[in-house]
Amino acid sequence: MCLSVPARVVEVHDRHWATVEVGGTSKHVSIDLVDDVQVGDYVLLHVGFALQRIDEAEARSTLALFEEMLRAEDAAGAFDDAAWPREEAP
Repeated sequence: MCLSVPARVVEVHDRHWATVEVGGTSKHVSIDLVDDVQVGDYVLLHVGFALQRIDEAEARSTLALFEEMLRAEDAAGAFDDAAWPREEAP
């Protein structure tokens, strides 16, 4: 299964590369698969490649769902080290 994440374009370096921001983190990504990327656009990002442009409302809605999932997992202790099984030494 693949997961793509909405990211906002903050700088276009040339026709091949741009810097995007998601969750307060910036990343240098390939924009070879998307035509005419502009600063302020939202793109779906997967393993360093912008796959397609999406509208801002869809991007914000998806990012809000991700935040909601993280809050729910945090509340449930899903990322607590004690919740993960540990391998026992032989």
